[in-house]
Amino acid sequence: MAAFAKTSVEMKRMRCLLLIGCLCLPLLALARPAPAPTVALEPAQQQWLDTHRSLRVGLVLQVPYAQFDRRLQQLYGANVELVNWLAQALRLDLTWRNFADQAALEHALQAGEIDFAPGLTQTPTSLRLWLFSDPYMRVPQLMVGPRTGAMAVDLEKLGPADRVAVRMPSALADYLRSNYGNLNLQGVPNERQALQGVLGGQASYAVLDEAQLSRLSRESEFSDLAVVADIGLPQLLRVGSRRDWPLLADVLERGLQAMPAKELEQLHQRWLQPKYPRLSESAGFWQNLALLFGMLLLCAIATLVWQRRQQRQLERSLLAARETLVERQTREEALRLSQFSIDQSTVGILWVNWDSHVRYANHAAERMLGYAEGELLERPLIDFEPNLQMDRWLQLWRRARTGNGGAEQFESQCLRADGSLLPVDLSLSFLRFRDAEYLVVFLTDVTERRRALAALRESEARLKGIAGNVPGLVFRLERDPAEGDLEFPYISEGSEALVGYSPAAIQHPDMGLRNLVHPQDRADYHRVQDLALANNQDWSWQGRILTRQGEQRWADIKASTRALADGRVVWDGVVWDITQSKRAELALARSQGQLRELSAHLESVREEEKARIAREVHDELGQMLTVLKLEVSMCELAFAELDPGLNERLSSMKRLIAQLFQLVRDVATALRPPILDAGIASAIEWQARRFEARTQIPCLVQVPENLPALSDAKATGLFRILQEALTNVMRHAQAHTVQILLVREDAELRMSVIDDGVGFALDQARPTSFGLVGVRERVLMLGGSMVLDSEPGEGSSLSVAIPLD
Repeated sequence: MAAFAKTSVEMKRMRCLLLIGCLCLPLLALARPAPAPTVALEPAQQQWLDTHRSLRVGLVLQVPYAQFDRRLQQLYGANVELVNWLAQALRLDLTWRNFADQAALEHALQAGEIDFAPGLTQTPTSLRLWLFSDPYMRVPQLMVGPRTGAMAVDLEKLGPADRVAVRMPSALADYLRSNYGNLNLQGVPNERQALQGVLGGQASYAVLDEAQLSRLSRESEFSDLAVVADIGLPQLLRVGSRRDWPLLADVLERGLQAMPAKELEQLHQRWLQPKYPRLSESAGFWQNLALLFGMLLLCAIATLVWQRRQQRQLERSLLAARETLVERQTREEALRLSQFSIDQSTVGILWVNWDSHVRYANHAAERMLGYAEGELLERPLIDFEPNLQMDRWLQLWRRARTGNGGAEQFESQCLRADGSLLPVDLSLSFLRFRDAEYLVVFLTDVTERRRALAALRESEARLKGIAGNVPGLVFRLERDPAEGDLEFPYISEGSEALVGYSPAAIQHPDMGLRNLVHPQDRADYHRVQDLALANNQDWSWQGRILTRQGEQRWADIKASTRALADGRVVWDGVVWDITQSKRAELALARSQGQLRELSAHLESVREEEKARIAREVHDELGQMLTVLKLEVSMCELAFAELDPGLNERLSSMKRLIAQLFQLVRDVATALRPPILDAGIASAIEWQARRFEARTQIPCLVQVPENLPALSDAKATGLFRILQEALTNVMRHAQAHTVQILLVREDAELRMSVIDDGVGFALDQARPTSFGLVGVRERVLMLGGSMVLDSEPGEGSSLSVAIPLD
């Protein structure tokens, strides 16, 4: 059938070609091109051309310059004929490439895929890419109007009422706008819409090039239009070639110059001349030509009608045969896929007759039961299912055949070929296929499932044993996916020993862990748990719980979150009894608090004792030294002239008394600087100046002007902290500058000591650094906080904040 169809189509194609050849023979004889003349080239050009006969031509597909006939698979058009003439004249071997637009053509040029292209317009931008020849064709830009209108139009005399349609944006529109300011231009997307606008009355005239007019004038829609003017801006078509081959441009230029003017004129008339008459032409020739073509068309139509009728009959036969073939192939493909799917299935499938003999078995069933391919056929089911006696089989057959109870499913153990037992799930389903009836038996190997189930049961038993021996309560908390309520699917037996409630009592919706929490701690427990449940996070809480007997215990509750396969989130947790450790912790905290109070008391007593000793040293010892100095001065006045040696001794005694005075002042200042009575700001400034004098390290101090009055204990404590910080800077920091800041922050007073020394790693600080320990204890005694920040090579910063209240 396919050979017959192919022969018929070939015969029909030969008849059509024969008819067209007979009709067009006279025209072809008239249009036979003259032999191409030889082109005279210079020796260098001829030598280059001999080595470059194979050239690549690029064309932009645009009617009527270049078109592609998909049926004949060939190019045709004005530029195609021009290049063919050049190829014949220069004896070139051409390779054609066509492109959708100018940008694609230029991209191919830059990629080195083409050598020259015809039909290009020279622009400043394109001169950087191409070497252009002289124009070989001038395409006029024409104004078209209704055939019933004016015979000729002067563009200078057109007024605002005469709308002129032109494609925008375009170089033609720019030319009209710059040279004819009186024109009322109307922009349209393309030349077709420009002509349609003239026919529809939206525009008086349309301006387009002669090539596009030649293409559109072939349509009967525009037969009532005529050319009324030439705007004087012809489109100059040139041949562009690669800039790196200047000799190619010279060869193409010589070829174009050798082309006869008559050939170019005929090329222009064949492709660019409009098909309706100009105002200067006679219509009689076209009428006779139209009559001739009409007669030829009637003959061709009659022939085509007869051939079309034969073709339809043949196509209907071919289509019916093709549909039958496709349907058969589809059914066969579906059958092959079904058979492949059944054979490759992991579920064993058996087709069994009413007599319990196997009629079909797939590969999975044979592998499960340990038989070779084909050995299961015609075997009764009792051979590998001992429990399936004939009476039971017939009962299952009748039940499946009548459809009562749906498909039969049960677990069993099949006897394999080697005598071992295979645990399976059996599913029976009734099937009618053609004229026979079968029970389809599906075998599913459940060995791994049973093994996993046994392992799960063992794991659950192990988990319950471990949870039962944990000294606390193990629980699982999850949220109901339907209602969003919390529930405890598991509570360990340790709940009896911990709180006196059974697991069932705690699992009750009205109970839960929240009702075990002490009323005073319940708000904190709710906050911690609700935050964790809202964000699906782990949570931990310590607090008091109440047993069933009302006993108060301390508990540590920890829960970790886990996402299940179905999307639910559960929390597995433990409630530890930490009563003993918590009581010890509280006792230790009370002991530490008492020690801290005792240390604060001792520090206060020590500061008071230092102040008392300083006052006594300053007052009592100072008065005695003053009296002694007066006595020595009196002796010097009375007896110094009597004995020169006595005068020297008295002078030495006065120097010793002065040194003793300075020592008394230093001791009194060290015990308690009197500057503290002037305020903490003055004391800080005084201490900074003493530090500068002792170490020669610049010290910048910034203190506020109006500070609230501090108690003596707080002022003394801040001063001692500053002394300790400056002592550490002097001993260890190797600093170049020190900065002391005292600022008030709301209800706190913050003092910061910053140096630019060598610094140290906080995790490597000595635990027995009693200076820092003393500073920390002083801060805690004052009810404040301390922040120490330091890095090696980055200096250190000590910040202390104490409450003003």
